[in-house]
Amino acid sequence: METVRQSLGGVDGEGVRPCPECGTGATVHAAYVTWCAACDWNVDPGAPDPDRGRLAQVRRRLAGRHGEQLAEEIGRGGSGAGPGGPDGSTVLAFGLALLVHGVTAGLFLAAAVLIIGGWHTGIQPVLGVVLLVAVALLLPRPGRLPKGQPVLYRADAPALFGLIDEVGAAVGTTGVHTVVVDTSVNAAVSAYGYRGRRVMVLGLGLWEILTPQERVALLGHELGHFANGDVRSSFLMHGALRSLAEWHSVLGSVNHGSIVDWFLNALTFLPRWTVYGLIHLLDGLTMRASQRAEYLADAGAARAGSSAAAITLLDRLLVSDGAEAHLRRESITAARAGGGSAGREAREAAERELWERLAARIDSVPEIEYERLRRVSARRGHSVDDTHPPTHLRRRCLATADPQPARVVWDGPRAQAVAAELAPARAVLGRRVIRDHAG
Repeated sequence: METVRQSLGGVDGEGVRPCPECGTGATVHAAYVTWCAACDWNVDPGAPDPDRGRLAQVRRRLAGRHGEQLAEEIGRGGSGAGPGGPDGSTVLAFGLALLVHGVTAGLFLAAAVLIIGGWHTGIQPVLGVVLLVAVALLLPRPGRLPKGQPVLYRADAPALFGLIDEVGAAVGTTGVHTVVVDTSVNAAVSAYGYRGRRVMVLGLGLWEILTPQERVALLGHELGHFANGDVRSSFLMHGALRSLAEWHSVLGSVNHGSIVDWFLNALTFLPRWTVYGLIHLLDGLTMRASQRAEYLADAGAARAGSSAAAITLLDRLLVSDGAEAHLRRESITAARAGGGSAGREAREAAERELWERLAARIDSVPEIEYERLRRVSARRGHSVDDTHPPTHLRRRCLATADPQPARVVWDGPRAQAVAAELAPARAVLGRRVIRDHAG
C-alpha cells in the first residue's frame, strides 16, 4: 500500500500525539498514516479496494470462505492442509472439465462434417471454417516462456539453480529448468512446452526487498506448489477454465443502445449465463483444493527458510503496493530530469541505483506501519490475488504452528554469488523501468 504523508496537530517527523478517540499516545511518522494501536482510530483511512468485476468478486468471496474454514481446521490440528487423494468435489470438477473439452471436440467434429460432407453446398464449408476458428481459440495449449524478459538457464546461473535445487529437496520436489526475471512484485511457477518443463518467474520488485532467508522462504513456497500440486493449475482444469473464459468474453453483452445490440444480447443471454454458471461451479468445486495448496506451499516456505522468514515474507507482501509505487516514482522522476548531459547522467544513476533504492525504501518502513497494514489486511481480507487465501489467515496459521528451523541457510558468500548471476538481468530491467517514462 502506498503510504500517506500526514502532519496532524502540528506534529512533523517522528513523535507521539494523543489519540482523539481514546487519548492513548499514537506514534507519528511524517511519511506514514498516524493511527492508534489501542482503539484502531484512523487505521484504514484509504480508499476501498478497487472494483474487480463480477467473476473476480465471486472468486474472492469463495477464497475467503474456504480460506477461513481451512485456517480453523489447521488451528484445531486438523488435516485441512494435509495431503491426500482428491475429494468428491475435485473428481466432479475434473468430470465437468472433461465435459467442457468434450464440447470443443464436438465443435471440431461438426466442423469436419460441414467441410467434408457439405463441400458441394458452398456455405457449409464456410461455417465449418468458422467453427474451426472457434476450436482453435478454445483448445488447451501448453504454456510459453514470457517474451521480452531475461531468461536464465542452469549454465547461466549455477549458484541460483543450486539454491533452487536445495530448496526443492527441502520441500520434497526437484528444481526448475528455467528462471525468468521481470520487474513485478511477485513470483510464480508454471510449466511450459509440450514436455511440461518447469519455469520459475522471479520479480525483482519482490526479490530485492527480501532478506536472504525470506528469499529462501519465497523459493520454498513456489516450489511447494510443484511438491503438493494444485488442481487449478493442471493442464486439463486450466484449459477448461480458459475455454469458459473465452466463451464468456465472446458472449459478453453489448451496450451501445441500438436495436441490433438488444437483439444480440437477448440471443446470447441464456448461453452467456450458462457459461458464467459453469465458471462459478468450477470455481466452487476447485477453490478449497486450491486454498489447501496455498497453505501447503506456506508450510514448505517455513520448512525451507524457517517459520520466522515465512511470516515476515507475508508481511513484505503487504507493502507490495508501496514497492510498485516507488518504481513508478523513480521512473517519473527520471523522465522529468530533462535532456542534455545532466539529464542523461541522472537517468543512468537512477538505473544503477534503482533496486538498491527500492530495498532501502522498504527497509525504512517502521514496524508500526507493518502492524497497521496487518490490521487493514484482516479488515479488508487482503490476498495476493482473487484465488489466494486472505494473507492474515496465512500468517496466523504460520504463527500458531510449531516453529520450523531453516533447512536451507543462505549465507553471505552464496548470496553474493547469486547476486552476481542476477546482475545482468538487474541492469537490463533497471533500464527498462527508468526508460518506460523517460524514453
